[in-house]
Amino acid sequence: MHRRSALADDTAGHPGGGLSYSGWLSLGKRVLAAGSAILDKEKGSTYRMNTENPKRYSFDLGPIRPPSEGRDFSLLIRATRNCPWNRCEFCSIYKDKKFEYRSVEEIKQDIDIARDISEEIKAASWRLGQGGRITNEVAVAIIQSTPEVYGQDLVETEDLAARIHSLVNVANWLASGAKTVFLQDANTLIMRPPELIEVLKYLKETFPTIERITSYARSKTAAQRSLEELKALHQAGLSRLHIGLESGSDDVLREMQKGVTAEEHIAGGRKIVESGISLSEYVMPGLGGKRWSESHAKETARVLNHIDPAFIRIRSLIVRESEPLHRKVESGEFEPLTEDEVVAEIGLLIENLNCNSYVVSDQMSNLLLEVEGQLPHDKKRMLDIINRYSGMPPEKRLNFRLNRRLRSYLAVYGGMEQDLNEMVQQAFESIKSGSTDAEAKVDQAILALKGGFM
Repeated sequence: MHRRSALADDTAGHPGGGLSYSGWLSLGKRVLAAGSAILDKEKGSTYRMNTENPKRYSFDLGPIRPPSEGRDFSLLIRATRNCPWNRCEFCSIYKDKKFEYRSVEEIKQDIDIARDISEEIKAASWRLGQGGRITNEVAVAIIQSTPEVYGQDLVETEDLAARIHSLVNVANWLASGAKTVFLQDANTLIMRPPELIEVLKYLKETFPTIERITSYARSKTAAQRSLEELKALHQAGLSRLHIGLESGSDDVLREMQKGVTAEEHIAGGRKIVESGISLSEYVMPGLGGKRWSESHAKETARVLNHIDPAFIRIRSLIVRESEPLHRKVESGEFEPLTEDEVVAEIGLLIENLNCNSYVVSDQMSNLLLEVEGQLPHDKKRMLDIINRYSGMPPEKRLNFRLNRRLRSYLAVYGGMEQDLNEMVQQAFESIKSGSTDAEAKVDQAILALKGGFM
């Protein structure tokens, strides 16, 4: 069961996990609005943040984390900045950014700041009569009582957003039990093992409540590490690694400039599993397009069967204008699958899986979020879900797709701009009336909705 926080955090169900600066400012305003009415009723419930000694009120935070780390409200600590590979055709997250190797001292300083913020939050809770509970009122009190730190008229926009981001991240982490940490950014395993071990140990010394530390990694980097090094990292506290396998097809990996081969995926994955570190492998249905759809599914299953990771996480391809792959779509070099074809490809993948992994469909890019379960026990049930969808009449599938995508969008944004709302309503009307262009209108609306997915 996932622990839920009392605070408002828009990234709780957001697969990308990153809000823009304006997004964090908006979140801060809503935290204030949620708690100010309660505070007004609490006569004498004031809290003054200690600002006597010069210190930082935010720590470095990267743009993304896995959905599971968002649901568990993991503390985010940035071990490296951006991506050392940064050439994948389907990703634009770090395209305009340079990879930076952070020093152990830099990382430790951020851990210290997170500790200071956590102590401030806990002190505020007790002084406000909350008995150690981390609630909206506590965050509001900290923000309202310290305008020189959190005042919109006194602090530069980017600094204010970073401070709110850090405050909310730590507060939600405390409210959820302060048990999980995620090391950002794209490939923490690239750190020199002794330095990463030092960071892991410092984290656990600083926060004794930590039970799990996780991070992203690349298969190629894992394959280059010795089994002894990986075991040492596990012993120091590294609990789980998330790897973007994406595909087990060498054709697809080469076309998408993934920078790794199927055999390197297997070598790196097997080492991680043998070290005792829990492994989550991400696969991307649709990445082979129409040209390689079948081999993409079957070869990905073959690689996963060799690795036998703890988790197989499905994140279906969404092509965005900011990604290099978009140019190939426009030129006709890459022909994307329809949503129904992606569902069929996932079915082919699962049909060919013969391992003991837990399949997870926890990304909003996926149409059938219900396709989840433990292999081999739940294999038939997952295939039955896919077959039931595929067996629906065309108009029911259209209605299902549009409703599912709309709910995912609203779960993040709460509402729609007028143009998008009109497009969606026209798509629903076309289904209802049985219009010959219903499918085209639904696809257009879904494409627009997906533009807001992370």
